Amino acid sequence: SAAAALIALLLLTSFMDLRTARSEISGIDQVAILAAYILCAIVAIGLGASLWRLWRSGVLGEVSQSTARITSMVFVILIGAALFSLVFRGLGGDETVQEFLTSMPGGTVGAIVTVMAIMFLLGFFLDFIEIIFVVVPIVAPILLMMGVDPVWLGVMMAINLQTSFLTPPFGFALFYLRGVAPESVTTMQIYRGAIPFVGLQIVALGVIALFPALATWLPRLLFSAM
Repeated sequence: SAAAALIALLLLTSFMDLRTARSEISGIDQVAILAAYILCAIVAIGLGASLWRLWRSGVLGEVSQSTARITSMVFVILIGAALFSLVFRGLGGDETVQEFLTSMPGGTVGAIVTVMAIMFLLGFFLDFIEIIFVVVPIVAPILLMMGVDPVWLGVMMAINLQTSFLTPPFGFALFYLRGVAPESVTTMQIYRGAIPFVGLQIVALGVIALFPALATWLPRLLFSAM
């Protein structure tokens, strides 16, 4: 019932004006606002009942602890990445990286290929969160100053980072598969089986690099319509 009330509330907000801070509210809008209050109450009651069941079964405590640990880990990485970026920039590291990328053979193309290769190699040993928080803030502004399309660059980096889920030895997808695979399947077989999928992602990365419109046409269409 709570799910149905939530769906009805979303539909109601799509077709009716539920703003209460108006000088004049029509009768239909008043009925819609009253219905929205009732639906919100149903959703709140359903959510409270679900939390109570989870609390009594002991699942809520375990999930809360696991969520707190993961959230704390992410924030520790974020704080460490911020401190690293401050020290790195304070020591002139960003200027060194800029000189390194701008001096690459091929200009902008060479810089992009170098950054993509470094991110791909880091994906073997680092989680995508660390790469996003540490590497991307350093290289992305430099590439943007070189005239690279930000949407296209974001898609390229996202596809590149997705390969970190499949590249050994720290690919998360490989660990998940190891957990559900039978004992007859060895870890090396899982590693070898992931190679074609990594190759497909590299091919997709190359196709988008050759045809940037594949990544930019839809955002441009949406933003131009707005």
